[in-house]
Amino acid sequence: MAKKLTTRNEDYSKWYNELVIKADLAENSGIRGCMVIKPYGYAIWERMQAELDRMFKETGHQNAYFPIFIPKSYFSKEASHVSGFAKECAVVTHYRLKSDDDGSIVVDPTAKLEEELIVRPTSETVIWDTYRKWIQSYRDLPILINQWANVVRWEMRTRLFLRTSEFLWQEGHTAHATKEEAIKEAELMLNVYADFAQNFMAVPVIKGVKTESERFAGAVETYCIEALMQDGKALQAGTSHFLGQNFAKAFDVKFAD
Repeated sequence: MAKKLTTRNEDYSKWYNELVIKADLAENSGIRGCMVIKPYGYAIWERMQAELDRMFKETGHQNAYFPIFIPKSYFSKEASHVSGFAKECAVVTHYRLKSDDDGSIVVDPTAKLEEELIVRPTSETVIWDTYRKWIQSYRDLPILINQWANVVRWEMRTRLFLRTSEFLWQEGHTAHATKEEAIKEAELMLNVYADFAQNFMAVPVIKGVKTESERFAGAVETYCIEALMQDGKALQAGTSHFLGQNFAKAFDVKFAD
C-alpha cells in the first residue's frame, strides 16, 4: 500500500487522506463534510471509547444523555458562547415535508417551528438549563456527568477524522461549589486526556493553556493537550475548560450552602 501513497514530503495533507481511505478506516459520504466510519475504523473508536470511559468512571463521572436539539433562545443567554459558534450552527426551522404537485418532496411552509432548534455543536446550554433543576442544595454538588454523543459544526474545510461536519465525541460537564474545586476538576481531566493519549494511544503530547483568542467560547480558561504532527504543525488533541460562573449565571443556577 505504501508504494501507492503520495509521500509526506510531497503533500502531507493528501498523504493523510489517502492513508485513511486506503487503510479502509473511513470514506467521504454523499453529505458535504460528513464521513462514513467503516468497521475497522469504528472498531478503533470502540477501543478508545472503552478505555476513556473506564478512566472517566474511575474519577467518579457518570454517563447521561441530553437532547441533540437546542432551542435558539438558550444560546442567546451566554453572549460569548453564541458568538463563538454562530457561524458553525446547523438550524432546524421546519418539522414536516410534503409532496409537491410535480411529485417532488419539499419543505411544508405551514410546518414552521415556533422557535428554531440548533443541532448540537456542544451541550453547555441545554445541560446547564437541566442543572438548574438538579441543583438546589450544596448536598447536590459536585455533579460529574459525561456524555458520549455526536455533534454538528458546519465546517468550511473538512478532513476525515480530524474535523468533519458531524463527529463523535464525549463532553464532560461538572458543577462545583467553589472555584477551587472547579479548576482542580478541569486540571484533573486534562491529565486524564494526557495519560490516555500518551500511555494508551502512544502519542506524546504537550500540556498547556490556550491563549485568549483560542479559548473555548464562554470559558474563563481552556487547558489543552497538543500533539506535534510530522509536518511540524501542532494539532489540538484534547481540551478541558474552566467555565467560571458564566453558564451558571446565564441559566440562573443557585444553591443553598
